[in-house]
Formats: sequence, C-alpha cells, structure tokens
Amino acid sequence: MPSEFPQKFSSELESALSALAQRGQCRTLREIPGVNLCSNDYLGLAQSPRLREAVAEGVAAAERVGSTGSRLLSGHDRAWDDLEESFAEFVGTESALFFTSGYAANLGLLTSLAGPDDVVFSDALNHASLIDGIRLSGARKHIYPHADLNALEFALRKHQNDRARKLIVTETVFSMDGDAAPLREIYTLAARYGAGVILDEAHATAVHGPQGRGLATGLYGFAGAENVVAIVHTCGKALASAGAFVCGSALLKEYLVNRARSFLFSTALPPYMAAQVHEALRLAQSMDAERAALQQSAKALCAALRQQGWDTASSNTQIIPVIIGENAAAVAAAAFLQRAGFAVRAIRPPTVPQGTARLRLSLTSAITQDELTRLADALQAFRGEFVSDAPRETVSHSAASRQTQLLAKTAAHAAGARLDLAEDAHRGDEPRLTEVAHLTGEWSRR
Repeated sequence: MPSEFPQKFSSELESALSALAQRGQCRTLREIPGVNLCSNDYLGLAQSPRLREAVAEGVAAAERVGSTGSRLLSGHDRAWDDLEESFAEFVGTESALFFTSGYAANLGLLTSLAGPDDVVFSDALNHASLIDGIRLSGARKHIYPHADLNALEFALRKHQNDRARKLIVTETVFSMDGDAAPLREIYTLAARYGAGVILDEAHATAVHGPQGRGLATGLYGFAGAENVVAIVHTCGKALASAGAFVCGSALLKEYLVNRARSFLFSTALPPYMAAQVHEALRLAQSMDAERAALQQSAKALCAALRQQGWDTASSNTQIIPVIIGENAAAVAAAAFLQRAGFAVRAIRPPTVPQGTARLRLSLTSAITQDELTRLADALQAFRGEFVSDAPRETVSHSAASRQTQLLAKTAAHAAGARLDLAEDAHRGDEPRLTEVAHLTGEWSRR
C-alpha cells in the first residue's frame, strides 16, 4: 500500500506557504536591478579590482583549491595562522580564531562559554546567531528591552549574588534599527555586577572605529573593558569576503579550538580565501575618507527622511530603517522604489515586530549623492501619493511606542504567557530572531 506521507507532507508545506502569502509574508529569491540598497558591502570592496586580483593570486599560489577537511584534520594551512595573527593585531586583541561564517562563530562561541548553570543577558534585537547560540547553550536567559540599561541593571541585580557565570551579549550596531549599543554603560554595568561581555561587531567591522577596527576598539582602557571576553568580527559584509573571527585572549582561542562544535565539525574554507580576507583588510584600513563620507551621507539622508515625516527609529549608522507599518504598505513602498530604479526590499514580520514592517536602507560608499537625493525624492513621492491620507500610526511607529510594546511582551513572558510562533520558523531574508521570538524561544529570520 503506498505511503500517505509524501502527499500529506506536500499538503502541509503548501498550506504553510499559502498562510504566509495571505499575511503578505511570503518571500522569493530574485535579483533586483537598480541602486543597491540591500547590500552589506559598505565600503564597495566587492567590486574592487585589487581584491579580485588578490583572489586570483591566492588561487594560483595555493597548493589546493579545496580545504579537504576541518582544520583539526587536513584543512589547516599556515595561511590561516598568518591571517588570524594579522586580524588580532588589527583589532588589538591577543588572539583570533577564524570560523567559516558569522553564524558559526556565534554558535560556537556561546555554546562553548555558557551552559545550564550560567545566565546570559541578551538585547531583544540581537541577531539570530546570538540568540540561537544562547538557546543551544541551555543557559538561563534574560532578554532586556532594546538598549534599556535600567532593565539590564535590574536583571543583573537579581543575579548579583549568583555563583553562575554571567554574560551580557549584544551587537554593537543593530542590523534592523541601525543604532549603536551603549557600550560604555554596558561595560560599567558588567564591572559593577561581575559579568562578562560578548560583542558582535558584524555591521561595524571595517566601518566604525579607528581605521574601521570596530566600536569596541575605541574603548580599550575604558573602565569595564577588561570584562569583554570575546568580540566577533565578520568578513562577509564590509570586508567583501567570507567567514568571521572570534577575537580575545590566546586562552580563549585554545578553548574554542577544543570546544566550539561549529569549528570542530566544519570543513575549513579553501586556503586561498585567506588571501582575499588579507587584502580586504589591508584595503579597508586605508579607507578613512570613504568611512567618513559614508557616515556623513547616512546622517544627511536620515535627517532628510525624518523631515519628510518618516520614522527612522534611532538610526545613527549606515543602516537606516524607514518604518512603514503594515505589510502591504511596506511591499508597496518597496515596489514603488524598485520602479524608480532602487534595489530595496520590504522587511516584514517575523523579521521585525508586527506593525513595524519597513524598508531597510543599507548605504554603501558606492552610492552617489545624486542617487541619495533621488531616493529621498522617491520616498517623498510615495508618501504624497499613497500615505498622505492615512492615519499617522499606519506609516510611523515611534521608538517609544515600540519600546512600550516590547515591555508589555516582556512582562507577558515573565508571567508565563507564550505566543504560538511555530509557524514563523526559519522564515525571512537573513537570519535574525524578532524580539517576540527571542522572548519565547521561537525562530524567524532576518
């Protein structure tokens, strides 16, 4: 008798996709022509002729084009030692360990350093790789409302006398709201309550800090900085390469080589990739003018959009959210901009909280001032044509409103409430849990 499983399985998937489509949340894979506002290639190095040459040179010089195994088996190469030493020197740490991706780095790091007897304090808007690492570690977790230092201190105080290891985990530049974490204040709290700090510099690497060394580098010597146990830097964004580094002490590196499962059980990247990262790092260090121009462009565009009446959250970096509100309106805004020659996508729940669907404008140094002016004009035209008569709350959700919603969700979670977010598993544009999914332990993607 034929099995019923294949038909039932297909029917379930079709039903789930249909439900997504009805909510305006069904995604597709496609290329979008136009001025690229979706890219994390912040310095434009992905199109650098010199970086292209470095890749070709690396391939020509490599003994093999495949790594052939994990680094603990046959996949290690002196090129990785050299690269790790160079990157550690770049960011000012004693050591660095290269992972095959930022996701692998965060999973390996957190599952190695935290366990069921430990407590992790995590910002509500942290990336999925951080949240998944916390979940997989089995550690107790406290999710504090985004950048809310009072809430973080309250949670730390509750565990002040615990003998458990305490870790504060945060991104330094948040990928959906485009704001920077209050690192000085976090360091102060970490020192006061005996907690370690783990930082993810994914969207700051090569973009922020002296010579692009990241936001943490500028705070070496600041009180509490000694409590930073690890800093993660990715290579797949501004460095236009692949992989990521966990930077810290030599002892931490040795520990991760022996304990980080995402390092132990992953095939190494081909050794020629080390040449690409090396050259990207060399190029990025000399791009202070591009970094300054990028930040100035972001500041000017953000101010222009706020003047038009758009909610850009608390963005103060190269990432600018334009919060529309409803899913259909965000999709319409993206389509309008695409017709105007801009490659932009709508970011919808579960990637972001309900009612805050948005456009995520990711600026790069390759975008010209004329293109930014045309972008602002296009958004103004969309606003005038489609949302001039709409209630204010459908096109703008203030940071205070979002914070209030999040506090309510946090309280509900503390009271034992649980949202059924299983249908949102593994969906979105890039990996990232929403704050609600973070609170309840469910999955979604950024």
